[in-house]
Amino acid sequence: MEYMNPADAAPAKPQQILCCECGTLIEPNPANMCVACIRTRVDISENIPKQAIVHFCRFCERYLQPPNTWISCDLESRELLALCLKKLKGLNKVRLIDASFIWTEPHSKRLKVNISIQGEAFGSILQQNFVVEYIVHYQMCEVCCKQKGSDGEAWRALVQIRQRTIHKKTLYYVEQLILKHGMHVDAMNIKEMEGGMNFYYNAKNNARRMVDFLLSVIPCQYKTSQELVSHDIQSNVYNYKYTYFVEIAPVCKDEIVCLPIPVSRHLNQISQLSIVTRISENIHLMDPTTLKTGQLNANQFFREAFSAICHQKQLREFMVMNIELVRDRGKQIGQHSHKHTLADVWVLPVSSLGTDDEEIHTRSHLGNVLQCGDYVLGFDVRHAVVNNKIFDRLKEVPDIILVKKIYPDKVKRSKGRNFKLRHLRSQSVSETVTDEGDYNDFLEDLEEDEDLRKNINLYKRKPKWMVDAEDAVLAPRVGLEELLDELCLEEDNMGDENDMATSNVND
Repeated sequence: MEYMNPADAAPAKPQQILCCECGTLIEPNPANMCVACIRTRVDISENIPKQAIVHFCRFCERYLQPPNTWISCDLESRELLALCLKKLKGLNKVRLIDASFIWTEPHSKRLKVNISIQGEAFGSILQQNFVVEYIVHYQMCEVCCKQKGSDGEAWRALVQIRQRTIHKKTLYYVEQLILKHGMHVDAMNIKEMEGGMNFYYNAKNNARRMVDFLLSVIPCQYKTSQELVSHDIQSNVYNYKYTYFVEIAPVCKDEIVCLPIPVSRHLNQISQLSIVTRISENIHLMDPTTLKTGQLNANQFFREAFSAICHQKQLREFMVMNIELVRDRGKQIGQHSHKHTLADVWVLPVSSLGTDDEEIHTRSHLGNVLQCGDYVLGFDVRHAVVNNKIFDRLKEVPDIILVKKIYPDKVKRSKGRNFKLRHLRSQSVSETVTDEGDYNDFLEDLEEDEDLRKNINLYKRKPKWMVDAEDAVLAPRVGLEELLDELCLEEDNMGDENDMATSNVND
């Protein structure tokens, strides 16, 4: 009996069946269909979207890579292809074989990508080609939003700060308050305009927060307006641009004002000719002949608005020839200033020195700081032409109203200054407003007024020129204990007072 070797036996043929659709002989599979018939019935790309959106910034020509990265890509480049493939959500469930761009018109705002994938269906491996169309939508990146915000292309809310005066000392003070409290952080752009500044925001709430801050620190009022940008009729959605116009009271420190009679009576019969001694959330006034003081808030001021009859640039320089303190002031009623001393002062205009002109007598509040030989700024009422109806009704007016003591040689004083300030700047906006010495006057006010320095951050500065003790000006200086030195600030963001006093003065 002979036995057959299993290795010598002929291999068994695999079983085949007919495709249930086309009748082709195939190996058995769960679908009992050939690959061609499976391909006609099964779409392995059904979970992959055939349309997608790509965001493109047309100003810097960059594409958005979610969530918030902007990259530069050329058309039909590998980087752009990778970005497009990442936009497809179901592509990770299949095997990617090939991907390439299909040419489209550059201005069509369409990108087409031909994609080849492999996937398993009923135990068979299928390969399929399909085209995905990408629609290019324009969207500004954050950098371009900040640069183009002042051009009216991206901002949603605008705060306009204005003051109708011939100098900018109050605006410099407002700028320092904004910097100290960090109210400029949310602004898209900051632009300096004639008579004020513009702050651009991408949200209405940020602009409203800035307006509320200004109302709490300076006497001002505001008006609002809105402009319809677009309107969706189907969803009833309106898109507005909001504008807040903030008007600061048109009076500044060291100005002479002529008060209306109701305001004078409200302030305990203070003289109608008064000096503005300080601007904070209120307007501080003082009668230079009696030292009576009073305060007006924003509502009281704009109810009976008045303007200055003499600005600091209109003051005349005098020299003190003699001074006598007023000892007997009688009974004092109401609020009086304790920082000043009443004195009788005899002065002579600097232009009249060496002539036979008579000395002019006046009563002043500067008795505690004036000495014989000092220089002082004053308003020469005798030779002034004042266009004010309230002033024309006054029966008795002094010959001269002294305002503040001045120190000679401003150049040496500026060189020896030991502090500096930060400023709101915007590299994309050119400065078009001239300074005309207002910034240097503001720095001198900071040195002379301690209460004014409390609301401002001062930073240490190393003078560029060493001033000898003999050449030093005997003027008030800021103590080192009031200066900040723990912050390292770049020179580009901090103004040098010598440069700012002679150059133009921005977000």
